[in-house]
Amino acid sequence: MNYPGRLLITPPPPGGRYGAFGGTYVPETVMPALVELADEARVAFADSEFLSELAELQRDYAGRPTPIYRAARLSAHAGTEVWLKREDLLHTGAHKLNNALGQLLLARRMGKRRIVAETGAGQHGLATATACALLGLPCVVFMGSEDMRRQAVNVAKMELLGARVEAVESGSRTLKDATSEAIRDWVTNVRDTHYVIGSAVGPHPYPWLVRTLQSVIGVEARQQMLEQAGSLPAVVVACVGGGSNAIGMFAGFLDDPMVRLVGVEAGGRGRAQGEHGASLSLGSPGVLHGANSFLLQDEDGQVAATHSISAGLDYPGVGPEHAMLRESGRAEYAIVDDVGALETFHLLSELEGIIPALESAHAIRWAVEHGPSEPGPILVCLSGRGDKDLDTVLAAGPPP
Repeated sequence: MNYPGRLLITPPPPGGRYGAFGGTYVPETVMPALVELADEARVAFADSEFLSELAELQRDYAGRPTPIYRAARLSAHAGTEVWLKREDLLHTGAHKLNNALGQLLLARRMGKRRIVAETGAGQHGLATATACALLGLPCVVFMGSEDMRRQAVNVAKMELLGARVEAVESGSRTLKDATSEAIRDWVTNVRDTHYVIGSAVGPHPYPWLVRTLQSVIGVEARQQMLEQAGSLPAVVVACVGGGSNAIGMFAGFLDDPMVRLVGVEAGGRGRAQGEHGASLSLGSPGVLHGANSFLLQDEDGQVAATHSISAGLDYPGVGPEHAMLRESGRAEYAIVDDVGALETFHLLSELEGIIPALESAHAIRWAVEHGPSEPGPILVCLSGRGDKDLDTVLAAGPPP
């Protein structure tokens, strides 16, 4: 496949709005930095030198294009043809590096000499620490102490790369709280600091910026399916926490109305409040971390606690473009619980010799459950590899 480092570059949505969702709900002190970022991104995405440098890093450093793979044994088990988009083979083991490399190049253009980031599963923190090491920028990663416990290997990797990992002890000590602390740091140091948001959430221009940088997944996958499978997929499936791998994957197929788009949220331990992370399926509109979208909240509008066995899906909100896609009906969103994700983690490992991230296992589970009723092919975004989750999986005990 000839790889020109293509992104799906579209104009930013007017006012940062995706229908009724999105926007910029931030303190006035941060507005100049957001305006600067939006302006710089528009210029950079029209600059052939910037795009060439990014494409070169994606190819020679990160390892793009990532392949698609027809999972023959999984297909036989599911009763339909299943293909996997192998983002787990990208350098650092997940799709997050697509976004980190692009945002770090933008930060360098803007003269920002300090980088902060948040992380849940550790993959965005690891990708940011990796890109900072490559470009020689200091890096601070905020991470909930509960996630640090669950993802100790990624914490060690980030520190090995020279990043400082700041433990967050407030709230549920997970991704929501890490994001809040990263924003506080950024607001305090906004003149010389760039905040690398890891998902398609937050105030404008972040949802548009992250979607653009992650669209390489969908652009590649669409061309690969036509070349290798001989057709577009009938269904495209991706897990959804904040929603970056899913929106990047969906971006390549939004203009193909015959392709069904399915996002899979974390069902956790059940439907009661605090037991899941299914913002689109079980939440309601509200403002979180600078944007209006769907979120999990109580009767008084307070952000609710969440749970998922996968740290990357343990978040009470979702990107505003996903909210718009849900409301318009262009994409649908389903729920897979902890038990199903764990079972599928073992299943893919045993059938295909591929150990998936627990986040990705949610999406693969949907394909397994719905395969008999789907004509196929089903294309699943395997957003990351599962070595980071081994401690969690071992603690859960042997598969049923």
